[in-house]
Amino acid sequence: MSSVDFDLIKRYTEIPSAAEQLLSKPEREIYFNLNLKIAPNRLLQADSYVVFFNTARGPAKGGIRMAPDVTFDETRHLAELMVWKTALARIPFGGGKSAIALDPGKLSRFEKTAVIKEYVHMMSLELRSGTYVPAPDMGTDQTDMAVIFGELHIPECVTGKPPRVGGLPGRREATGRGVSQSALLVLRDVLHKNAPDATAAVQGFGNVGSHTALFLYEAGVNVVAVSDITGGRRDPDGLDIPALFDYAHRNGSLDGAPGKHISNAELLASQVDILCPCARENQITADNARELRATAIVEGANGPTTPGADIILNERKIPTVPDILANGGGVIASYVEWRQAKSGSITEKSETFATVENRIGIAFEEMLKIAQERNCSFRTACQISAAEELVSSLRDRDWI
Repeated sequence: MSSVDFDLIKRYTEIPSAAEQLLSKPEREIYFNLNLKIAPNRLLQADSYVVFFNTARGPAKGGIRMAPDVTFDETRHLAELMVWKTALARIPFGGGKSAIALDPGKLSRFEKTAVIKEYVHMMSLELRSGTYVPAPDMGTDQTDMAVIFGELHIPECVTGKPPRVGGLPGRREATGRGVSQSALLVLRDVLHKNAPDATAAVQGFGNVGSHTALFLYEAGVNVVAVSDITGGRRDPDGLDIPALFDYAHRNGSLDGAPGKHISNAELLASQVDILCPCARENQITADNARELRATAIVEGANGPTTPGADIILNERKIPTVPDILANGGGVIASYVEWRQAKSGSITEKSETFATVENRIGIAFEEMLKIAQERNCSFRTACQISAAEELVSSLRDRDWI
């Protein structure tokens, strides 16, 4: 079942029944049991899932998630989000996702490299043909993408590679850049506040959250609370984000960092202008949505707000920039890297950031316009914009 409420979207725009059918179910799903002998009498096994949800607009695009509890349903949901995210950003990709049910924290670098090589072996046809273009996701990084490139030697077969092996300067920071840009646009165009007069809290301090916090800090926003799985830190006068950024990247987490300790629940309830949930799915739920005191929410993670919570936030008139817009910086930069790999051009980090900001800005303006004209939430406005683009693409392909 699709996670998109087509009945709601159809109140505002026409979606032919054939389009709804094509956008409600995955085009293709692959399951394989990844088997790898890593020592005498020691076999590593992992359930592995690949979903191509829709490829009307281009190759299936989506990262490789590595986590012990990842499921086929989660992979489907993330692949579907990519369909809407790429359509909203108006880049020529479809939506896909991979998942490997392993705990990367329990693998040595040698073992993880061997796992990725076996993944490439199992997915060789799709990767060589360009029908699926992976990237980093939770549990994988640019080194893993370099391993994929090393196995295939096709520059455009994977994005998120290190810049020295054909990757894109700024790709690692791009998702956080997009989240921070979305937050700054909310401050300017929705809350009508200047950055130095505004406060923010960021849940999650991995790649996305730490860069979101750093970019907001550099823009002058008072980031008063941050957290990761170990807990968080708060200072009502504003945290020293560069120092916390360096600490977390040196030590792997915020555990032991200086400052007043707070829990993730306390961070979510922070009284701030902007709350950026940049951790995992389902962090804002019907159980805690009434406790939130943020003026606006910018979703840096994929699916951080449950449908029940979304209803409550709408009732409370808390504007929420959805993940398919705010989290789009990574896939926008992936498109730039993919284009660079095909053309042989060289891209500077400033150009990467400029493209992310430009595409996020265009999508944000369209969201505001639709929300105002059709009197709907930001989430619904983004889905309307993406749906109209997808329907047009399906017609262009003569699929409907």
